Amino acid sequence: MLQRHTRAACAALAATGALVLTGLTGSAPAQAHDRPGAAAPHRAPSAAETLHTADTSAAVLHALQRDLGLDRRQAQTRLANEARAGATAGRLRAELGADFAGAWVRGAESGTLTVATTDAADTAAIRARGAEPVVVPYALGTLEAAKARLDRAARHTPTADAPVRYVDVRTDRVVVEALRPAAARALIRAAGIDQALVRVKKSAQRPRPLYDLRGGDAYYINGNTRCSIGFPVTRGTQQGFATAGHCGRAGSTTTGANQVAQGTFQASVFPGNDMAWVATNSSWTATPYVSQSGQNLQVTGSTVAPVGSSVCRSGSTTGWHCGTVQQLNTSVTYQEGTVSGVTRTSVCAEPGDSGGSFISGSQAQGVTSGGSGDCTSGGTTFFQPVNPILSTYGLALKTTTGSPGDPGDPGTPGGTWAAGTVYQAGDTVTYGGASYRCLQTHQAQTGWEPPNTPALWQRV
Repeated sequence: MLQRHTRAACAALAATGALVLTGLTGSAPAQAHDRPGAAAPHRAPSAAETLHTADTSAAVLHALQRDLGLDRRQAQTRLANEARAGATAGRLRAELGADFAGAWVRGAESGTLTVATTDAADTAAIRARGAEPVVVPYALGTLEAAKARLDRAARHTPTADAPVRYVDVRTDRVVVEALRPAAARALIRAAGIDQALVRVKKSAQRPRPLYDLRGGDAYYINGNTRCSIGFPVTRGTQQGFATAGHCGRAGSTTTGANQVAQGTFQASVFPGNDMAWVATNSSWTATPYVSQSGQNLQVTGSTVAPVGSSVCRSGSTTGWHCGTVQQLNTSVTYQEGTVSGVTRTSVCAEPGDSGGSFISGSQAQGVTSGGSGDCTSGGTTFFQPVNPILSTYGLALKTTTGSPGDPGDPGTPGGTWAAGTVYQAGDTVTYGGASYRCLQTHQAQTGWEPPNTPALWQRV
């Protein structure tokens, strides 16, 4: 078995931020230098040039067009305007000092910047910078200090009924979003701040952290033992992942990175087989991905690779390693007992890689069981095939980015073939009035109907 019996130190994540700035159209007026022989003046790069908005990737522009209802030109103009507006807002914040009460931009193409101040005498300076002034009663510093007191009160007396707090510069107030207004008012009293600074907004939302399930990533069992996620799966609307049975027993709890609560083992078999599945809580979302040296490799199915095929493994200790399938339907005796039906490979693995993903091309193969050797000297590793896990527990392999649902749609135009069913080589089905024989073991899915997949089905 490849278990880690001591908790591994979690690697620090290097976060990259997407810079979104607000902005203005237009540019500073050019100065004429008509004197013959005068040296060309040094021109400082504009805000848009500094932030390279013209080099924005096609993927970002596409997302802006899709989500904000813009065309490509509008998206490019908006980014340039926002860059200019951000620079202008920064200069005015420095100039206005304690009077500054916030800034915001509006308009996809106009990029109109509004700057708020508590002193009417500042309006001329704001207009001189090309922004629209507005005079308000509370400075940004006052509102941020009030929010900080609310945050301290929430830490000492947590309330799930008033979960969101922010400074809204457009309304010049601190906003508390709450399921129950009474909870928000109690929080305001506990913070000891002037209620005039705060606006309570009723909201039915209960924010929660969001995490992705991805093959090969680490998880912890009962707070200490570490294993690796095999493949994200669904069962009806429930989400979770397949993994090795020796990693945990039914009822064992799991946590993700940084010990974030994750889920519970629903079923587990070891020895005999080495299979299990974990149902996760609503903070975790099943994805169709396996970690490939930190990148996402999409899983599209579970067709079994024949002997001699290349196969790769993803695990939380040693990452991504490849080799070949040596033998199918192998039996191996561990200290705890014999496991049958596993696949023998030349891929290396080490403790903590247990449960992680074996994949050939884009086809899920199985979850890491055990082996010998290591990734320095090389070794042999066995994996529990994934299709028996799917069929035993009624799970659907996650192969799309859509919402989880029932994989048992019988398909059209009818017959015994059904999406979500694991078919073994040699099985026969009917579909559309014809009979088909399964050529390769796999889990059926919508789009893989027998007439559409001659690599998987032969008409008989």
